[in-house]
Amino acid sequence: SPEADLISLRRKVGMVFQRPNPFPLSVYENIAFGLKIHHIEKDRNALDGIVEESLRHVLLWDDLKDKLKRSALGLSLEQKQRLCIARLLAVKSDVLLMDEPCSTLDPQATQRIEDLMRELKNQYTIVIVTHNMQQAARVSDETGFMLLGEMIEFRKTGDIFTAPQDKRTEDYITGRYG
Repeated sequence: SPEADLISLRRKVGMVFQRPNPFPLSVYENIAFGLKIHHIEKDRNALDGIVEESLRHVLLWDDLKDKLKRSALGLSLEQKQRLCIARLLAVKSDVLLMDEPCSTLDPQATQRIEDLMRELKNQYTIVIVTHNMQQAARVSDETGFMLLGEMIEFRKTGDIFTAPQDKRTEDYITGRYG
């Protein structure tokens, strides 16, 4: 809609992409960027506290507290993805959209990101897009199955995986389709 306040929307709904996309800035500036752009916080002491809190929340503080001035582009893939999540937490996004957030990660890093998602879902609404049925079963409370842009079925995750109501959902879950 032309009346939509995109700035407000971008603050309330954060996006984590398949491939981590830290800004070509320092670790610190990656976290502080949204706070500054949305005029949430400008005080250096307050910024320092929010950066630390955000990095602690994604379990990066201990690894990066002495590297805050280093480029975020030099981090591992998992650290980059965690940093991108921390960037959203700093501005207190209401909704976290995650598009295949583990697709570029190894199994151990995937497990740690999934653990983080399970923790964050207690405080945030998380919408995750994944083709990994096991991951959907592990991290979601509710699951929607979409096919060619159509929502086929949306129910509690346990129900959709154990007793799908639509044959197309069952075919996808069991590997007969897709």
